[in-house]
Amino acid sequence: MTFKSLGLTDNLLKSVSTMGYTEPSPIQIKAIPLVLEGRDILASAQTGTGKTAGFGLPIIQILERGNRMRNRPVRALILTPTRELAAQVEEDIRNFGVNSDIRSTVIFGGVNQNPQVARLRAGVDVLVATPGRLLDLQNQGLLSLSNVEILVLDEADRMLDMGFLRDIQRILKLLPAKRQNLLFSATFSKDIRKLAGSFLHNPASVEATPENTTVEIINQKVYRIDKARKTEFTIQLIKEGNWKQVLIFTRTKHGANRLSDKLSQANISSAAIHGNKSQNARTKALEGFKAGEIRVLVATDIAARGLDIPLLPHVVNYELPNVPEDYVHRIGRTGRAGAGGDAISLVNFDEVGFLREIEKLIGERMPAEIVKGFEPGPDQIPTKMPSQNRRRTQPRSAGQGSGSRNSSTKSKYRGGGNRGGGRNKSRED
Repeated sequence: MTFKSLGLTDNLLKSVSTMGYTEPSPIQIKAIPLVLEGRDILASAQTGTGKTAGFGLPIIQILERGNRMRNRPVRALILTPTRELAAQVEEDIRNFGVNSDIRSTVIFGGVNQNPQVARLRAGVDVLVATPGRLLDLQNQGLLSLSNVEILVLDEADRMLDMGFLRDIQRILKLLPAKRQNLLFSATFSKDIRKLAGSFLHNPASVEATPENTTVEIINQKVYRIDKARKTEFTIQLIKEGNWKQVLIFTRTKHGANRLSDKLSQANISSAAIHGNKSQNARTKALEGFKAGEIRVLVATDIAARGLDIPLLPHVVNYELPNVPEDYVHRIGRTGRAGAGGDAISLVNFDEVGFLREIEKLIGERMPAEIVKGFEPGPDQIPTKMPSQNRRRTQPRSAGQGSGSRNSSTKSKYRGGGNRGGGRNKSRED
């Protein structure tokens, strides 16, 4: 199967070739022809499967062959949960359309709105947006959605997790009744299916892998660590393993700042990204990390969602997430495109319940190793198990570095379950 056989125009084929794409991914093979046919789509696809090209390429082609209005109103709207993902998606759209007469722009919160408004007034065909900023500009009368022909909800499950359900419902009411709808989600939970049923018309189901399952080979390791010594152990892992690029997850913004400061004090170049950081600071940190100028990026789940970091070798769960599906997204930052990767979790007694929920979600047990000198103290036995109705994703064994891996086992991660409006996380956009 080739991109040409999917029915793309020569202009798009040229763009695809320039970007270095040689063969379409499974999600692109399935989605592109359906989008070109004008079908509504309900698609299951994880970040990193090539889904942006799966909807971006055919959208550009559809807009090119349609009627062009002189003032270029927004004709395609792509909603994403976070600023980073919005910026990444718009960059891809711009690259796809470099040989086409299609304009795109991105709007999100956390930055001055004036440059965004100026670009909108100049006319754009494709708008990538986070829900909050979109509604803000629309309420100010600075944006019209009355000409939208195609709507894309990207990472819809995450938008529900972040509490955007009501915003999405408000946005749907602002759009023309007659339009094409594309919904992409890592999981098909009941909440996602309910949302899809409210606005998709006879949708085609598209799955890049079996429903709610990703199969990746990632070396995973769990260490049972004294809570007060996690930072010391993390520094030891990085230094002894001579790790050059590490993405570390914490549960809170303050925790990310504290850990980043401690790493910097240990002469390990580090930066933190989370919702309290300005967009410029987040962008600068990510660019420095990708360029190798920053050795460690410490991130919260929301800030890291959708980050595109090619060939990332190490992911560390400094703290396990309290939403099990987030574990899948976290470790999915590594082990991409067939490359190896290590996912290491540091678990103290308070997090054992979270670990069990992850194992329940995955359907496997993950052995944990206790490191001499870092053993959990007897005073850390929890008085109650953490959290209800939350599941987690289970790891596989992983070495401390890419050079010494204990084992590499294949795990199946199943998303789904109670997601959506019931678990609203802090909204950063």
